[in-house]
Amino acid sequence: MSRTIGTPCTLAEMERMGRAAMARLPQVFREQMHDVVFKVEDFAAQEVLDDLGIDNPFALTGLYEGEALTERSIEQSGGMPPTVYLYRRPILDEWAERGDETLEHLVAHVVIHEIGHHFGLSDEDMHSLEDGVE
Repeated sequence: MSRTIGTPCTLAEMERMGRAAMARLPQVFREQMHDVVFKVEDFAAQEVLDDLGIDNPFALTGLYEGEALTERSIEQSGGMPPTVYLYRRPILDEWAERGDETLEHLVAHVVIHEIGHHFGLSDEDMHSLEDGVE
C-alpha cells in the first residue's frame, strides 16, 4: 500500500517501510544481515554531519556505520555492530521535492544503498539489487 500525501510519517512508520524493503532482499543477503542494527532518526547527529563535512542536515538521507563484509577481519571482532541509519526528515524532504515516486520506493532506495555498503557493493551492483527488490 503506498502512502498518499497527508501528515508526515512517523519514525515507526518509516522503520516499518525500511524493514519491509529489507525483507524483500534476496535470501542470500538477508542471511548475512543478522548482526546489522537498523535505526530511523529524524536527522543525523551534528557530530556525524561534522565528520562527513556536511553543513545541511537535509543533505544526508541515510548512513551505514561499520566495516563492509569484504573488509572485515578477525581483529575487528568485539566492536560495535554495523548499523544502517535512515534520516526521516531529509527523506521526506527529498520525497516532496521529487514528487515522482512513492515514499516506500524512496525509503527502499535509501535502505538498499546503505545495505549495499554493508556488502561492499558498487553503485552498479546496488542499482541491480534495487531493481530486483521492486
